Amino acid sequence: MKKFNIRKVLDGLTAASSSSSSSSNTAQPGTPRENEVVQETLQSEHFQLCKTVRHGFPYQPCSMAFDPVQKILAVGTQTGALRLFGGAGVECYCQHESGSAVIQLQFLVNEGALVSALADDSIHLWNLRQKIPAILHSLKFNRERITYCHLPFQSKWLYIGSERGNIHIVNVESFTLSGYVIMWNKAIELSSKTHPGPVVHISDNPMDEGKLLIGFECGVVVLWDLKSKKADFRYSYDEAIHSVAWHHEGKQFVCSHSDGTLTTWNIRVPAKPAQIITPHGKQPKDGKKPEPCKPILKVEYKTTRAGDPFMVLSGGLSYDTVGRRACLTVMHGKSTAVLEMDYPIVDFLTLCETPYPSDFQEPYAVVVLLEKDLVVIDLGQIGYPIFESPYPLAIHESPVTCCEYFADCPSELIPALYSVGSRQKRQGYSKKEWPISGGNWGQGSQTYPEIIITGHADGSIKFWDASGLMLQVLYKLKTAKVFERARGKEEKPNTDIVDEDPFAIQTLFWCPESRMLCVAGVSAHVIIYRFSKQEVTTEAVQLLEVRMQCEFSEVDSPDLGGEQTPTQPASAAPSSPQETEPPNQLSAGTNSSEGPRDNIPCLQVRSSPLKQSPGYQVELVVQLVWVSGEPPQQITSLAVNSSSGLVVFGNSNGLAVVDYEQKTLLLNLAISELYSPSDHYQKQPCSPRKPRQPSGGLCDSNDGSNNAEDRCKSPTSAKMSRKISSSGEQKPELEERSQRWSPRSCKKHFCSVTNGKMAARITQKLHIHRTKSDPNRYGKDNAFTRSRSSSVTSIDRESREVISSFYFCESFPRKSDSLISPCLLVGTTQGSVMMAALSPPPGADHKPQQPVSFASCGTLVSLKGGILTMALLDAAGTLLPPSYEPWYDPNASDEEKEKEKVRRRRPATPPSSQEGQDTQFAVLCSEKQAKVVAMPSHTSIYKHNITESSFVLRADVVQMAGSYCLACFCANGHIMTLSLPSLRPLLDVNYLPLTDMRIARTFCFSNLGQALYMTSPTEIQRITYSQETCDNLQEMLSELFTPVETPEAPNRGFFKGLFGGGAQSLDREDLFGETASGKASRSLAQHIPGPGSMEGMKGAASGVVGDLARARVALDERGQKLGELDERTAAMMASADSFSKHAHNMMVKYRDKKWYQL
Repeated sequence: MKKFNIRKVLDGLTAASSSSSSSSNTAQPGTPRENEVVQETLQSEHFQLCKTVRHGFPYQPCSMAFDPVQKILAVGTQTGALRLFGGAGVECYCQHESGSAVIQLQFLVNEGALVSALADDSIHLWNLRQKIPAILHSLKFNRERITYCHLPFQSKWLYIGSERGNIHIVNVESFTLSGYVIMWNKAIELSSKTHPGPVVHISDNPMDEGKLLIGFECGVVVLWDLKSKKADFRYSYDEAIHSVAWHHEGKQFVCSHSDGTLTTWNIRVPAKPAQIITPHGKQPKDGKKPEPCKPILKVEYKTTRAGDPFMVLSGGLSYDTVGRRACLTVMHGKSTAVLEMDYPIVDFLTLCETPYPSDFQEPYAVVVLLEKDLVVIDLGQIGYPIFESPYPLAIHESPVTCCEYFADCPSELIPALYSVGSRQKRQGYSKKEWPISGGNWGQGSQTYPEIIITGHADGSIKFWDASGLMLQVLYKLKTAKVFERARGKEEKPNTDIVDEDPFAIQTLFWCPESRMLCVAGVSAHVIIYRFSKQEVTTEAVQLLEVRMQCEFSEVDSPDLGGEQTPTQPASAAPSSPQETEPPNQLSAGTNSSEGPRDNIPCLQVRSSPLKQSPGYQVELVVQLVWVSGEPPQQITSLAVNSSSGLVVFGNSNGLAVVDYEQKTLLLNLAISELYSPSDHYQKQPCSPRKPRQPSGGLCDSNDGSNNAEDRCKSPTSAKMSRKISSSGEQKPELEERSQRWSPRSCKKHFCSVTNGKMAARITQKLHIHRTKSDPNRYGKDNAFTRSRSSSVTSIDRESREVISSFYFCESFPRKSDSLISPCLLVGTTQGSVMMAALSPPPGADHKPQQPVSFASCGTLVSLKGGILTMALLDAAGTLLPPSYEPWYDPNASDEEKEKEKVRRRRPATPPSSQEGQDTQFAVLCSEKQAKVVAMPSHTSIYKHNITESSFVLRADVVQMAGSYCLACFCANGHIMTLSLPSLRPLLDVNYLPLTDMRIARTFCFSNLGQALYMTSPTEIQRITYSQETCDNLQEMLSELFTPVETPEAPNRGFFKGLFGGGAQSLDREDLFGETASGKASRSLAQHIPGPGSMEGMKGAASGVVGDLARARVALDERGQKLGELDERTAAMMASADSFSKHAHNMMVKYRDKKWYQL
């Protein structure tokens, strides 16, 4: 495991750099000086970075092992990772430094140790008696390629088969090679002229440990006598061998072959197989050999006391079953069950009641490791149902496109989500408990609730309970239910922005307090959800179509005098005739097959009634429509303000504000209209039809008027493309248009998905900027249009300016203001931060019917690079969260609603500003730097250049140790934290260089020092940057090893003991020890000591309490032994003294007597 140098930055280190890089603190009167602003409490000692736990399915698994006593499952991957699973909440991740594939795993049963064999011909011994497993010993083979390993139960000698056909033996305690070697040329027939191939199987006879069964790839099996060092029997078959399995009595074994056959052999009849069967082959009537089938990759033969044996195998299907999914076959007596799997089978194991191979196995379950899933089948119930998994292995059920992390969220959220999510669970699971039940759950002091939200490519959203280093799915929402699904190729929807996954989640915004959820998809659609505990049936989904364009002509420029209306296409009629049309009437001429596609959304909203289960229910669907033959641009930023019932979203064309309660479009602005005339905003014609070359300068993407006056869109205007429960007559029109126009490929400056993968533009960062976390852009792996190497000084610039972030707040929009008012902060990819005032103040007792007016206040400040996050602090440095409306059930009765309204509250209004005094601080972070602006003076009081050679991918204002800080993750792998408001560096760690765009789009920070990212397509890696969490991590992690007594060996019985019919033991030490076999060649393998010796690691604890307890027990035992020794010594001294006295008395008694007087 790679170690990172954690460099903590001293608190006073940046005093000089801050003064040189920040703006002058004495520029204006009333501006607080650096040492007078806020008394900060965060220090560098509060921060330390470390990994905590990894969740999800192991990526690219290739091997598996199970400890039948400890009940622990181990999975190895092609990247050298080890994942260990026990009971619910018991998971562990560790990594081989080489990164080579783990080809085989072997447990030292009930010993708390594991042997792993890698593709680089090395074997490693892992100590599982500590919470974070470590390698004790390693052995690297130099001249042999490892192909198979076998460790007999309760043995310390490991058999290793090689590609050359030789077998070497390793002592797992010292990890040294024995001089005993089984050479291939001695194992096979001397008359054989060909090499038998690699060793594919090694196992000892269940009844005689001195007999070793060796399987070669060519089809030869050898029963080797370890004592006499020669082959007893050789069994030969024409087809290659893939696996071998013993009958527990040791008289028969079964081989699986490459032609789909199973051969059963009696060990004393090597001439021919006792039975040959082809489980899936067609039996010809003329008695000929069955047609060959696909190879049977593995077979296991398990016996029961009261019934027929089980034979479980994978593969072997007929070649005519092309396209059929992978199957596991269970043969029990005369019945054969073929169980289809969703993914190809990697490996399987049969779980048995006893660890002793010489006893009846009594199988009860089969663990099947698939390429993308783990399935456990119950063999004890009819129909072989599967067990319900307690692990979060379904993260990748559909590819994750965005991820959000909320630590320390309201405590009532998890029970609420669980109550509605429990009704979504599948039925038909086995009624038995999960059989992989080993280990103990970690006992940590971390008690605050944590929720992770993942958005997926199929349009689904999953809520996860992440409290206490666990991960459990709470609730799943399917956003695709809102839309019509294409039933055939001819009915393909107008998904011209993407070729596949048209419902994929691109970004999302969640307000935990109000439980409002807003999601944006790749097809330029926004869906607003409310949370309800009651089931409802929506007759028609509420739909609002929005036309956003960057071109403005004289006809469609808004009239500044009188009623202002949304912009219309240049081909539309003048505004006055349009106002008399119904609200849902489309513009004239859009149905023409000769003209460009216009006013058509990418997806068709469902027209039939929608039954909505308890949970998140659709409130409103907003869709962007085509404009003059160009598809709508994807949404790049999103924010919701529940207290005012507003949702704002933006892209490269501008922004739109929607009132989701009144179902109206309030504002539809181009980016140019956010600037004031004093901002010197250079307007240049920009057409979405003509992609422009990247440019580093600040330039406009919109045509339009130069005014920056207040602009308000009337909700009653008929010119806005708005549909409320569209009539059935218009649905065929949409379908007709979708079929009439051929798909168009998107221009380079559009975010597009080609060949099923999102080619997301780096400049269009999809962030939702709130205090806890922001969503990331959707994009699949290796499909991005630029490289994010650390040598790049900035992101590629496009000519269009794109809105990158929003933040609702209550602040001072103008310098002259002395009272706060509702505001909207808007950040762009060109580094501009603009303020807009909203009035009348939202959240009044009775919502006004007139729309919210909008006043653009121009640019607040400019930064280098695109804006990533924005936040507001009060005069004491405490975060001022956006106002919200506490949750209430929208489907509750009127009486309950009134009760809820009475108890609703709004955050306390911040005090007004006195003249010459700043009472708020705006925290702004871009890809290059961070600034703190005092309000209402709008003076930049602190500035910190975060990076020069790289750029920030993710930034969040988070709570930490009772205070707040700015956390940043850079493309060069550095994770940094800055104090607020002074922007002092507190932590700077070179943690994870950006090697995959998945990390960039899923990395997110949360409160209390928590963060996460998708480390692979199937796994979430959680990390912490809190010193307190790092200190308590050992107590929080689960224990893998628990003291369990090994079951008693099977009773041999009187007659078996009398006549020698039981299992024969073998003293392997006499055979393989250095005394008997000598030393192995030093050039064959190299021993590499692990991080600690066996003695030092054996007693390593899982926590401080465990250390103390073990030390106390050891001291007690030592004291007891010393006491016993002391007593024995005293008794011996007393005995010696008594003997001395007795001898002296005897000497005195007989000293003066003659011999004849005795």
